[in-house]
Amino acid sequence: MDPAAWVEEAAAREPGRVFLRTPEGRRVDYGELDVASARFAAALRHRGVHCGDRVAAQIDKSAEAVLLYVACLRMGAVFVPLGAASTPPELEYFLTDAEPRVVVIRPESLDSLEGTLRHAAVPVVETLGVDSNGSLADLSRDPAIRAEPAPRFAAEAGAAAAAAVAAIIYTSGTTGRSKGAMLTRGNLFSNATALAAAWRFTRDDVLLHSLPLNHVHGLFAAINTVLAASASLLWLPKFDAELVLASLPSATVYMGVPTHYTRLLQLQGLSRESTATLRLFVSGSAPLLAETHREFQDRTGQEILERYGMTETLMNTSNPYTGKRLAGSVGLPLPGVEVRVTDLASGAPQQAADAIGQLEVRGPNVFTGYWQAPEKTRAEFTQDGWFKTGDLGRIDAEGYVFIVGRAKDLVISGGNNVYPKEIEAELDALPGVLESAVFGVPHPDFGEAVTAVVVARPEARLAETTLVGALKGRLSGYKIPKRIFVLDELPRNAMGKVQKNRLREHYASLFRTG
Repeated sequence: MDPAAWVEEAAAREPGRVFLRTPEGRRVDYGELDVASARFAAALRHRGVHCGDRVAAQIDKSAEAVLLYVACLRMGAVFVPLGAASTPPELEYFLTDAEPRVVVIRPESLDSLEGTLRHAAVPVVETLGVDSNGSLADLSRDPAIRAEPAPRFAAEAGAAAAAAVAAIIYTSGTTGRSKGAMLTRGNLFSNATALAAAWRFTRDDVLLHSLPLNHVHGLFAAINTVLAASASLLWLPKFDAELVLASLPSATVYMGVPTHYTRLLQLQGLSRESTATLRLFVSGSAPLLAETHREFQDRTGQEILERYGMTETLMNTSNPYTGKRLAGSVGLPLPGVEVRVTDLASGAPQQAADAIGQLEVRGPNVFTGYWQAPEKTRAEFTQDGWFKTGDLGRIDAEGYVFIVGRAKDLVISGGNNVYPKEIEAELDALPGVLESAVFGVPHPDFGEAVTAVVVARPEARLAETTLVGALKGRLSGYKIPKRIFVLDELPRNAMGKVQKNRLREHYASLFRTG
């Protein structure tokens, strides 16, 4: 099957069934999703978009944004979502690289982005607002457009259709320029159906959605899984802890990032009663602290399900819906997905349980490559076809996957390999520590020095000497940070991932002599 069939089949079966609703009372049922996305597709075709053309969008999170995504999916255009917070120089890079046929922006951004769009040589610009306003919405309502048959994806059946690119998602770009990961229709379909089955989604589920739409978590893991199950979305424009808490009683599933859960835990109203309607809480996009997992379970009786995915592969693993959910583990490979650990030096697969190395993935979820970057694509795949995730991990005897850090975050101090997550786990367990980040910086004697930053819990007073002393006897001497700094917060990207590259840059001269 093809992902476009999700909308058409649900609309034919139950047109009045709710697809999306907001706390303010707006409602989009499956019948309207079918008709409105078809009109958006017709409007895009009128502006010269054909199957395989890119449609880039920098617009606010809204029902209209979902209609635009579904329109591209149904007509075979390649959807390129761009973060609303992207600066004009970042936007110019994305647009120059993606070469979209049409760019859709906010109506209020038209004047301020005029120079950016001109420099990027964008052929067609349309606008789309959160209240069905803007030139693209107006065009979709034009009687002549509405009278035309909606364009449909018409690639050959089977492998050719599955291999057609459906979206280009730009990586977070924590090192170097962002790369556009090409995700196919087969990637989207296989992953959403696997998640819907693994997480027991049904038509009766209501997913509370507070994630951004320019990442695979909010766009594909959330929306596509709902579409695959003909379920419903309760739509929030952004994450707001108070609003999420108030909306929980109207939902059955919540997907968030670790920061969402730590902020919910700061609210007194989070309890077993406020989460009683929820059957599933999912966390991803960044590691969830084992302490957060335990505290959330103590407060609510709910056990957060952690999973593991990335832009290039969508979702790879998940703790089981029924069965043992291990705090600190990202679970077992999803059906059809293979995960292995390879030696960092030789690249050979590690056979022993709990051996640490690079995680590699193979399966129908893995992307087809980076847009216009064949050399970078080849570099990220092994000769036997496995994708190198860049994550360091281990797989225990039961098959559970554990992430211990990024390969680029590995610290080699005095010839010893130091895995930051091991030290972070010890720091996070100390009284008064809310969270931590461990990284390496240049050192004249050791090559790299283990360095840490911590965030204190409210009212806690942390001293560097006390923290270092507490680690002695718990960690080998070469693992104990040479310096520990206390910060108000850790630098993060839009999905809550700690940006260790910024920490490495900030402290790069810490041990420099002279």
